[in-house]
Amino acid sequence: MARRIDVTGAGGVRLAAWEFGDPPKKDPTDNRSEAMIPAQSARGAAGETASETGGEPSGENGAGTGPTAPERTTGVLLLHGLMGRASHWASTARWLSERHRAVALDQRGHGQSEKPPKAAFTREAYVEDAEAALEQLGLGPAVLVGHAMGALTAWQLAAKRPDLVSGLIICDMRASALGAASQREWADWFESWPAPFATLADVRKWFGEDDPWVERPNPARGEFYAEVMQESPDGWRPVFEPEQMLKSRETWVYDAHWEELTQVRCPTLVVRGLDGELGRAEAQEMVRVLPRGEYAEVAQAGHLVHYDQPEGWRTAIEPFLDGVLAR
Repeated sequence: MARRIDVTGAGGVRLAAWEFGDPPKKDPTDNRSEAMIPAQSARGAAGETASETGGEPSGENGAGTGPTAPERTTGVLLLHGLMGRASHWASTARWLSERHRAVALDQRGHGQSEKPPKAAFTREAYVEDAEAALEQLGLGPAVLVGHAMGALTAWQLAAKRPDLVSGLIICDMRASALGAASQREWADWFESWPAPFATLADVRKWFGEDDPWVERPNPARGEFYAEVMQESPDGWRPVFEPEQMLKSRETWVYDAHWEELTQVRCPTLVVRGLDGELGRAEAQEMVRVLPRGEYAEVAQAGHLVHYDQPEGWRTAIEPFLDGVLAR
């Protein structure tokens, strides 16, 4: 099941949040009507709750009065990386939803969230969007799970609002400045895309095999990019605007982000793929800098750790999540 909940982000930008698992079960001993049960529902700009759009209310369904009342579920907010979308977290969200309330967010300019041409694509806007999602969805204090750009957003929010974050997982994101050369490489890379693509098979082949950035055939990478394409009259194009992606990226590549790491007080797991963009030495330094840092790595995984090796990803993060719950 995939269920959309609208969230209003910074500057009134409409964001799409998604649950990919069954909502928490209602306590069978609680005979109160739905209207009587307090729910921490998300309200979008139109004032709709999840229940008004066909789903069950978000958040808790209220504690029952009998001894079998369900325990409170921990909130988890999943934040994708640059060019990603919430659906990239679908498999992770489904197994998380067995024990937690897991919500993935389409960040501004991505997926089915709004892409206003004049919207702010600053670090502050991304962090405020995630903050708004936690508050409007009633998830906090939650565990934040972020990949790449989403990981940076997650640790910046954890530093800013420790009351909203109980744990943090950073997946393959560097704290060092990447510099102007890196930004130019990305601009050139976007220009090299043979878009529009005639078919999704062409998308999978180019990103999985023919892209100059691919060192060896990687079907998972092809599938990842196929997920962010939409059909248009002349073929398949990305659901995002490349100019907005470059604008988003330039707000972090010129600066280092070590100081914000030192301000993160919650338990934090730094995860890297062995063939990813985050090197072991830098990852271990990030763990050292974090007040409560831990380290994990996933073999045979590149930058798209959770997509390349979903089972290895789960093995790496599940013990940490269990530990956060036990604290």
